[in-house]
Amino acid sequence: MVSQPHSPNRALSVRGPASVSSRTTTGRRHRYNRSHNGGSTYQTHNEFPFFGATGDVEIIISAGAQENRYLLHRLILAQCSGFFEAGTSDEWSHAQAQPQGQSHGHDQVTGLARIGEDEVSGRALDSMSARSVSQPQQKRRWRYELDWGNKEDELPLLVQKVRMRGSIRQSSVSDSFSKTPSSTLFGGDQAPRPPPIRNKPPPPQAGFFRSMANLSAMHSAIHIPHSNPPPDSSIDTLHDYENLFRIFYNYAPMLDGVNIANAYIECKSLLALADMYDALEVVGPRIDHHLLQFQGRLWKQIAKYPPSYLKLGYLARSKVIFAEALIHVVGQWPSGINQLRNNLPDSVLDVIEDKVEELEDMKAKIEGRLFRLTLVTSRGDRVSPTNSYLDWMAVSLFRQWLAENTTPPPAPIMRAPHPDPRRPAPPVPPPPPLNTGKIYRLLGTGGSSYLAHDELKRFLKLRPDDYSRENLKKFEKRMDELKNLAKETVKPLMKDFLELDLGRDGGSLGYLTCTKVEEVDYPWD
Repeated sequence: MVSQPHSPNRALSVRGPASVSSRTTTGRRHRYNRSHNGGSTYQTHNEFPFFGATGDVEIIISAGAQENRYLLHRLILAQCSGFFEAGTSDEWSHAQAQPQGQSHGHDQVTGLARIGEDEVSGRALDSMSARSVSQPQQKRRWRYELDWGNKEDELPLLVQKVRMRGSIRQSSVSDSFSKTPSSTLFGGDQAPRPPPIRNKPPPPQAGFFRSMANLSAMHSAIHIPHSNPPPDSSIDTLHDYENLFRIFYNYAPMLDGVNIANAYIECKSLLALADMYDALEVVGPRIDHHLLQFQGRLWKQIAKYPPSYLKLGYLARSKVIFAEALIHVVGQWPSGINQLRNNLPDSVLDVIEDKVEELEDMKAKIEGRLFRLTLVTSRGDRVSPTNSYLDWMAVSLFRQWLAENTTPPPAPIMRAPHPDPRRPAPPVPPPPPLNTGKIYRLLGTGGSSYLAHDELKRFLKLRPDDYSRENLKKFEKRMDELKNLAKETVKPLMKDFLELDLGRDGGSLGYLTCTKVEEVDYPWD
């Protein structure tokens, strides 16, 4: 039998039997069965809008005498808003507290570097590293407050607040080591540490330029004086921020569900706030869902105010609202062009101009076919003054009516009663824009909607020799044939792609609604 040398280190590394280890676990298991009789049953509030146990971003919205406090999560805010994603990042944020373990380890390593590697043994270095790792880290927290600005035209904005440097030093572990000369581990006064190296922040992403401009003011946020908000907008501002954070946490926003005019104002204000904090992708679907619940009332409102709803549909990324408003805008073009150019981005204006050009091309082709419409005799020949004078007069009257209603009127001649050669003549105002949509709708309706019985009768009476009851009936019959041909010709322009029921809800519009909006036409895709 060969004996093995006794090794105390090896004996210590051998686990004990199961019965020995079970004794320890039994004691830990009975620890959970202790009585809490007489103890406090208070539980930290940990739900929206104040997550006392897990929240790390404190937001204070003050408006006059009212104040709303939120304690939310950085992860959710950063996922929903580009503003908070950039503001709480390592490059841009000003956290209220710094990780204690990181600063503690930095001080120890700095002290070791000053003493020298040959004076420290490997065992001491290992023990120090283990101690620094075991130090608990303080949770990082951010604090935002609503700043109303000092000017009337400034919009209220959340500004990140930072504690004063003195308070941070008192709560920092690294500063506690430098209070006395024996602050270092090996005695002696500690030399001043070099400033921390900060990496260059990455370039801002697309769409964050406005957020970055707002974040640049956070360094001097402490010195910004507070001003009282206007009393009229304070309640609305509180309401908007409440809805914004509710949407972030997948709660339904508190919007008017009865009066669509009030709902539009609330949705517009909420979208403007979401645009300022780069959160349209999250807020837009909620706005779309709320407004679509109005159905018929929504389509009527869009028909009344198409430019306003076009912008709202663009901000909310609502395909239905955007397409409905775009059809009205293209049909009424160039009405409201100044309002559109001042409020909409170039990408939306490009879509409008493309659709207007497509509609004008279609109208030009159909207009050429209308002018080529004619009647034929019983032998199949085109009517003319020689073979059928009365039929030729019907064709001439139809073309004359079409030319007068599809051509802009000539500019008026303005003459001054006493012309002054020393003063230049005022410029002639351009003729008003002509919308031929109403004329094409009359052609698509046919019947007595245009060139009715009385008008045809007056036309024949211009020449008394040609007027008679028999000629009037024949003249009306041939004119009806021309109207039917014209009705078939303008059928492509009579298509309706609106959600609005023109026959029951909207009545007959004075412009065309045949614009078809496809997937490639949405400017945000």
